[in-house]
Amino acid sequence: MPGYRALAQDREFRALFAAHVVSVAGDQFARVALTVHVYDRTASTGLTALTYALTFLPDLVGGPVLAGLADRFARTRVMVAADLLRVALLVLMAVPGVPLWVLAALLVQVQFAGAPHGAARAALLPQVLPDARYPLGQAVLSTVTQAAQVAGFLTGGALVAWLGPGWVLLADAATFAASAVLVGVFVRPRPAPRRPHVRAWPADLVGGARLVWHDHRLRALVALACVSGFYIAGEALAVPYAAALGAGAGGVGLIFGAYAAGAAAGMLLLARLDEDLQLRLMPWLAIAACAALVPAALRPGLAVSLALFALSGAASAYHLVANTRFVRAVPDASRGQAFGLAVTALRVSQGTGVAVAGLAAETTAAHRVVAAAGALGVLAAGGAAVVWWLSAAPSRSGGSSRWGAPSRSDGQDGRQRRYG
Repeated sequence: MPGYRALAQDREFRALFAAHVVSVAGDQFARVALTVHVYDRTASTGLTALTYALTFLPDLVGGPVLAGLADRFARTRVMVAADLLRVALLVLMAVPGVPLWVLAALLVQVQFAGAPHGAARAALLPQVLPDARYPLGQAVLSTVTQAAQVAGFLTGGALVAWLGPGWVLLADAATFAASAVLVGVFVRPRPAPRRPHVRAWPADLVGGARLVWHDHRLRALVALACVSGFYIAGEALAVPYAAALGAGAGGVGLIFGAYAAGAAAGMLLLARLDEDLQLRLMPWLAIAACAALVPAALRPGLAVSLALFALSGAASAYHLVANTRFVRAVPDASRGQAFGLAVTALRVSQGTGVAVAGLAAETTAAHRVVAAAGALGVLAAGGAAVVWWLSAAPSRSGGSSRWGAPSRSDGQDGRQRRYG
């Protein structure tokens, strides 16, 4: 198996790595800035949570409709175009005195642009790393995502307090500009995927949906991913939770950072385990990610709360396993569309969870809402785990190579279904 040195020697992967790090960190700058900005202007827990939810809900449309661009056009061009569009939108958001409704509308457009970018990157990575380096590369990107979130959240809280939200939004724009340069200059252009025939856009959408829906294991992986709609309540209520503890804007960054730090540590540990063990742990970790929030009902102090959030984040590392298996299980010509549909389900569940948690916190203490979301999440994760176990049962009895050792594949078309 290749090591980290082999990845570091790949120029294209280094560029994707650096571009991803800077843009993820910048996103967290903006997320902290927007939540603090809205709460300062409205003092409304519900509006603050709804603003945070807007970073997820546009995927309801953007994921299915726009992710297919990654299968129709050269993926590097899709990524660069999406980055440049987000630069322009964030500059507009930073204009002083922008009404809240305009800010929300621009935020939605920024999220729309993220849908094809994420799908293109996910579909491009197996082409950049077409061999056994791919799982390791996916693990590195997923882990660094959490590390960049930690740095972004912690730095974002300090930057908002020092510079104000407008300058922080401009800093986010600068990170997307850097991402566009890195991808455009250092990642080799590749033509759009070859397809047996060109289908109309609705047909691509329907075909991708059928691909995911009719494969029981893919469907189970999506169900496990959607469990995050419950344990995300701690992030959704970070501002009122920190305010109740008297922690202020710095506490908001610490809460966000605790989740991300836990997830980064969890991914580093999970990536070192045998693949079969990873898959056995995956459903249990989904349950644990929610269970860790239940003690918040006791209204612990900041230190204990951060520990609970970090534990939840560490357990959420199961997404690393689910993501890698999902991407490798679909053919290259449909990879962007299928990934976009999966991300849509994930983001919609998260956005709905954020919105519901925010509305509940209007009448109930934030720590109680977080605990209730964790308890409900345990039930939902248990149901998703049952779906996964049932879907994986044939492979255990039949000995098929489809879910055991890698089946015969050229490594490029994504039909290599390594689920366990």
